[in-house]
Amino acid sequence: MAELLHRLGTFAARRAWTMIAAWAVILGLVVGGFLIGFRGLSSSFDIPGTASGDVVAHLQDELPDFSGASGTVVFRTDDGAALTDAQKGEISALVSSAGDLPDVARVTDPFSTQQQLDDQRQQVVDGRQQLADARAQAESGQQQLDAAKAQLDAGQEQLDAGRAEVEAAPLPAVQKQAQLNALNEQQAQLDQQRAALEQQQTQVTDGLTQIAAQETQLADGAELLSFADAIRLVSDDGSTAIVNVSFDKPRLELPEASKEAVVEHFSTSVSGVDVAFNTEISQGIPEIFGVGEVIGIAVAGVVLLVVLGSLLAASFPIVTAIVGVAIGAMATLSFSGVVQMASVTPFLGVMLGLAVGIDYALFILYRHRRQLLQGADVNESIGLANGTAGNAVVFAGSTVIVALLALNITGIPFLGLMGTAGAVSVLVAVLIAVSLTPALLGLAGTRILSRRARAKAVAARENGQPRRVAPHDVEGRAARVDTAPVATARREVRPMSTVRAVVTMVVATAALLVIALPALSMRLGLPDGGSEAKDSSGYKAFTWTEQAFGAGSNAPLLVTAALPDGTAEADVQSRQLQVARELFAQDDVAAVAPVAISDDRTLAAFQVIPTEGPNAVSTEQLVRDLRALPPVNGDIELGVAGAAAINIDISEGLADVLPVYLIVVVGLSFLIMVMVFRSLLVPLIATGGFVLSLFATFGAVTAVFQWGWLGDLFGVHNPGPILSFLPVILVGILFGLAMDYQLFLTTGMREAWAHGAKPRLAVAQGFRAGRTVVTAAAIIMIAVFSGFITSEAVIIKSFGLGLALGVLLDAFLVRMLLVPAIMHVLGGAAWWLPRWLDRVIPNVDVEGSALERRHPAHHG
Repeated sequence: MAELLHRLGTFAARRAWTMIAAWAVILGLVVGGFLIGFRGLSSSFDIPGTASGDVVAHLQDELPDFSGASGTVVFRTDDGAALTDAQKGEISALVSSAGDLPDVARVTDPFSTQQQLDDQRQQVVDGRQQLADARAQAESGQQQLDAAKAQLDAGQEQLDAGRAEVEAAPLPAVQKQAQLNALNEQQAQLDQQRAALEQQQTQVTDGLTQIAAQETQLADGAELLSFADAIRLVSDDGSTAIVNVSFDKPRLELPEASKEAVVEHFSTSVSGVDVAFNTEISQGIPEIFGVGEVIGIAVAGVVLLVVLGSLLAASFPIVTAIVGVAIGAMATLSFSGVVQMASVTPFLGVMLGLAVGIDYALFILYRHRRQLLQGADVNESIGLANGTAGNAVVFAGSTVIVALLALNITGIPFLGLMGTAGAVSVLVAVLIAVSLTPALLGLAGTRILSRRARAKAVAARENGQPRRVAPHDVEGRAARVDTAPVATARREVRPMSTVRAVVTMVVATAALLVIALPALSMRLGLPDGGSEAKDSSGYKAFTWTEQAFGAGSNAPLLVTAALPDGTAEADVQSRQLQVARELFAQDDVAAVAPVAISDDRTLAAFQVIPTEGPNAVSTEQLVRDLRALPPVNGDIELGVAGAAAINIDISEGLADVLPVYLIVVVGLSFLIMVMVFRSLLVPLIATGGFVLSLFATFGAVTAVFQWGWLGDLFGVHNPGPILSFLPVILVGILFGLAMDYQLFLTTGMREAWAHGAKPRLAVAQGFRAGRTVVTAAAIIMIAVFSGFITSEAVIIKSFGLGLALGVLLDAFLVRMLLVPAIMHVLGGAAWWLPRWLDRVIPNVDVEGSALERRHPAHHG
């Protein structure tokens, strides 16, 4: 690899314009692909195979109107007064005309819907009164019937007594029969009256039965309606109204243009009324570059100028990084018409492309500059720098790429795509560093040096200053020496004391553990409207809704109930009531309302309003509690969906894959480092240090975003859970970057050790040789990542802060303090490798020692 890169660097230096033209053609092809293939990005995330995903799929089959995306438009008077009839009319007119907007399925008029809800409640009151009146009337009729029956019974007694008296009297037969006939006629009249009374009794009884059934039905309906008392579309004071907008496409398939059309339509000015849109509608694609990113690049330029001492030299890493970012980002976005991409997908590539693009070019340029100062020939120096520092760049980039591509093993499409996009950007950065950078250096010649530095280089060439070659023993390994190499120190390099090393280990480890403490309480989630910028539409809609309708109105859950087959239409309400009772009985439920039932009456949908917001612990627990419920009445299975449930599913899915991902990434990178360093302990030290810095980063991010520490400084005004996929992304990126710094510091130590220095002296020499460039590279990374902290999008902000803090902690506490201290304490044992493994592992010669022996830099 080193020899190949040496040839590539030499070719690029000598055929600079050919190499530049080749990259220009590549850039042109990528721009063309972008113009043809770019089809927009999605601001939503999803994980297949989740519980909420299964519910949504069921809804698509049975209740398709409720499976699409939805959002809310919030209207509020600017003076807090109740909406006037004129204002209501204008808003209703906007609602009526919104049905023709693209992909809009239905729009709810808040005023007519609220009036219907109020009418239903009034109908319950009126119905109770009507039934009470009907029962009173029926009971009065019953009393009259009872009185008439008593009269009949008395008449019957008199008739029976008269009959007995006639039959007992000693009367002629004719006279007795005449009297009995008269009594029979009276009996017939009584029987006729009794039959009439029985008919009337049947009517009254049936009436009372119907009244009882209606009372039961009304009581059930009233109970069902009472569960929804907290659901309103117009606030109690009449100042705020919510318009619900439902789309006919799922949120991942909903074009950005459709949401923008809703925003444009409802942004029509209504006098005296402000309007805001929740994040499901208003959250779009954040800007890739802003003032913060420009400032970050400017800081990187200042660092490059200080380290390289020349404006021309300082410009090369920035130029190549920008070209790499353009190619990587546009190449990725060219496939957005084929593969669905989340809005944050290109940001990962841009962040990494800028950071590693500048750093990788810096490593090669710094090595080349050092060789020029020693009097080396320009073209040969470029080839040698490309074969040594460039070789390290290739292996460092490979570690980052492996870590990013490993995101695909998580089984989460949008996360795997983000990793692939980032890996593409890093790959482009590596390729540009080892090809375009040498071409630019070849064109620049010695002009990358300042005048004073050029004079020093000329003097070195005229003096014919020889390059140091370490004395070798009979086995080919450099004999161990106690003095520092001539070319690496202006003063004698001495190893640190063992006491200092031990103290450094203890202090650095303790500091990282203390910083990591907040990570013990880290919660994962997705940002809600309350996390948006204070002046954003999403934040306003979230805040206004919470103030007017309660926090839970921002976190509605959609619960489905699978009804038994053959459910009769008359039984639907009782089934709904059974489910609603069970739902309303759960803790932290503010309201429950049935919203739909399928045509075949096999699936019912309910809206459940929690007592707290979407990222509250109680809401998360409520989702778990609902899913843990046994079938209602033994035969009604429940499912839970909705934005809050989907976000919880995504967070839990990401939390589950984090340990597996960490093991895979660390395992693969460990194998690469064993091959690079030809040691077992050095990769273990590197990995252990990374784990410490990673958890310290988690702790710092938790303290800022979840606890709210330094919130004003970083623009975090509403602390909440940590972005659910941030830990996974941090693992991949920070591990790759940490191994970059480990590689560039430790290869110097190994090179010194291989050239004959004693182990502890080699640690000091390697550290002295690499500290400047690693410090500069880390500062550049921190500056570039910090530029994204100023983004208004909380997702981008958390990425920027997490990566900046991670690089800060890992580069300066772990790589610059902890690792050298541990290496010093271990001494020669750090480079121990079993002989059988030494024979098996290929010699990659990352530090380029063999290349230097084959191609010593020629002096002019």
